[in-house]
Amino acid sequence: MDCLSVLNYGSKVLKSNNIKTHRLDAELLLAEVLNKTREELLTNLNEYLDLNKLKKFKKLLKRRKRKEPIAYIFSRKEFWRYNFIVNRDVLIPRPETEIIIDEVLKLTRPNSSKYILDVGTGTGCIILSLVKERPKSRGIALDSSKNAIKTAVGNAKLHHIQNKIKFINIDVDKFNYNKYDFIVSNPPYINDINFKRLDENVRVFEPKLALKAGIDGLKIIRKLILKSKKLLKKNGKLIFEIGENQKDICTDLLLKNGFYVNKICKDLYSTPRVIVSTKKF
Repeated sequence: MDCLSVLNYGSKVLKSNNIKTHRLDAELLLAEVLNKTREELLTNLNEYLDLNKLKKFKKLLKRRKRKEPIAYIFSRKEFWRYNFIVNRDVLIPRPETEIIIDEVLKLTRPNSSKYILDVGTGTGCIILSLVKERPKSRGIALDSSKNAIKTAVGNAKLHHIQNKIKFINIDVDKFNYNKYDFIVSNPPYINDINFKRLDENVRVFEPKLALKAGIDGLKIIRKLILKSKKLLKKNGKLIFEIGENQKDICTDLLLKNGFYVNKICKDLYSTPRVIVSTKKF
């Protein structure tokens, strides 16, 4: 079979399994099998696949038609300007989380040396991207999942900055070490009802620990704000991601705990997504 026929077959299979991005996904899977970019694939659609490559494609297709995310199938995901190892122990990095990186960079100079704490690090994509962008900075990354910490350490080694970041398997509640210029976090913020409404590829495959946050979705955010109050230096910044409809209550929590809310950043869908705040005293 040539590539075009294989793509048509793959797209049809995924479409019949209610995958909305069926054509794009088929292209990505075939490009992976051929070790090509998607663009290279699309300019060589007459190329024929040998039996081994066709088998490999069908194997990947089988995983995708069960709604397994592409990032888990490929074991990698791009975030900011870098590639990160991903697996089912960690949340797949999202483009909206890049707002956190953008905001920290706006508040720091390229040669600045900052001490950063990342709460609920997952892949490590936030802290690692920040230290890559601000090489004189260093940090600590926490996660309550031992397997997530292993993944983050693997990513630190991949980017050759494992000596600049200490990874600790601990809940933020129990962490009481040092004072920080920045605390950053993409915490779990989905409430129990909304969790049930999530797309199957998220709800079934991604770690519940990194998504669910109790009845109101604020269980971890409350802990984060209370702990940041103790761990931040005076005028230190707490920058974290929030869920839909959490802007007002999170702002209120921050104000009650001695923070000034600098700004609320919206994502591409105009949803309030990241809060930038400052510890006042």
